[in-house]
Amino acid sequence: MKRRRTYTRDFKISVIREVEMGKTLAQVSHENEIHPSLVVKWKKEYFRDPENAFRGNGRAYKEQARMAELERLVGQLYAENEFLKKALTRLEDKSRKDGIWIEAFTQNWR
Repeated sequence: MKRRRTYTRDFKISVIREVEMGKTLAQVSHENEIHPSLVVKWKKEYFRDPENAFRGNGRAYKEQARMAELERLVGQLYAENEFLKKALTRLEDKSRKDGIWIEAFTQNWR
């Protein structure tokens, strides 16, 4: 499967400037190995809102969202692990008080 190429904001603006300086759309597209319709799309987007055009870099948002999701999961698992450690400690203490010895059993779970 062909992988999508990503382009920086500076690259897109430089391509638009080349077209604005008088080079033909076909020439700019051929030199930069991109489809002419992509240049037209970039040009429309840039002139619609120059300040906010080409924000981000494509998949960065998805990667950041995935990273945040994984960090939340790590935090949740850490909290669960700490809770279980405390519960096990309390269970061991209670078993010693009651005369029940479960330490041999719990050795495998640490």
